[in-house]
Amino acid sequence: MTKKSSISREQALELLRRYNKEPFHIQHALTVEGVMRWYAREMGYGEEEEFWGITGLLHDIDFELFPEEHCKKAPELLREAGVSEDMIYAVCSHGYGICSEEEPRLEMEKVLFAVDELTGLIWSCALMRPSRSTMDMEVKSLKKKFKDKRFAAGCSRDIIAQGAERLGWELDDLFDRTIQAMRSCEAAVAEEMDR
Repeated sequence: MTKKSSISREQALELLRRYNKEPFHIQHALTVEGVMRWYAREMGYGEEEEFWGITGLLHDIDFELFPEEHCKKAPELLREAGVSEDMIYAVCSHGYGICSEEEPRLEMEKVLFAVDELTGLIWSCALMRPSRSTMDMEVKSLKKKFKDKRFAAGCSRDIIAQGAERLGWELDDLFDRTIQAMRSCEAAVAEEMDR
């Protein structure tokens, strides 16, 4: 059965901004939304693009205000806003093994689990480049930063590797696809951040 979002993107963005004020958190949410939309189209789930995207947009809804209750507070905040239980489960599953017991089961949930930390690592790498962009980034430079545990130390290499494994992909494949996905939404995220 095709997954449909129970709230509009406008409602989701308003909800995100109600609980998140830090530009870093807003930008991360917008990036994960764009990446999830790209993956939905690429993987043959085009009719679920809105569901994938809004799940990505809301995945860290509770992180800024309730970092100690991450993935525990989210269901309450999302239910109050009329978000469906399947989206709430998907949001919580991205924290599996860290702050949540909901295991990523659907392909969409596995993608979210895999790309959440990875988008942070890729963006940290992009900011080190003269272009400050993903547009000219290559997998080999990302691999070098991935191996350097001190670089963007907050981005869990274990979670990224687990994410690739859950999807049955090589790490290089996950890197390559996620760089492409971030390129696809970089301009739109920058534009939204300027509003």
